[in-house]
Amino acid sequence: MGCCLTVGPNEALVVSGACCGSDAKTYVVGGWAWAWWLISDTQRITLEIMTLQPKCEDVETAEGVAITVTGVAQVKVMTDKDLLAVACEQFLGKSVMEIKAVVLQTLEGHLRSILGTLTVEQIYQDRDEFARLVREVAAPDVGRMGIEILSFTIKVRYVCFLMQNHTHGQGESCLHSRPQ
Repeated sequence: MGCCLTVGPNEALVVSGACCGSDAKTYVVGGWAWAWWLISDTQRITLEIMTLQPKCEDVETAEGVAITVTGVAQVKVMTDKDLLAVACEQFLGKSVMEIKAVVLQTLEGHLRSILGTLTVEQIYQDRDEFARLVREVAAPDVGRMGIEILSFTIKVRYVCFLMQNHTHGQGESCLHSRPQ
């Protein structure tokens, strides 16, 4: 006949397939659904927070200074029915590691592009504004995947630049900063 399936509040259940070739899908968060044996297909997707650590190494700022920046982002699949359907279309059947990899690549791309438009002083002096800018630019792209950025913070690791040494030619100097 069939069975009753339950899910907790930290995951979503997707029931698809039914009699007469229906395309209807049922999305359940923190509840239950009925699935017919041999007719229905059921899959689950996590709704738990995923921690990502985007890192951009040796990215040139607007001044041509190579800088390494790491960040910490908290993201999760959105539970609004339409957005959950989008996330399921993109990620259903993928592991948490595969979901993290896709979102991480998107965040790193935006982080890298924004770094290229700012000066070292802008990055160091107002990290919160820099993080807000990355979040603001990346949110629409990850939102189209059904993912929400809950938080995003920046850590500037070190800055390397070429300095002109009158006696020995060019040399490299690195300023290291401690993670905060």
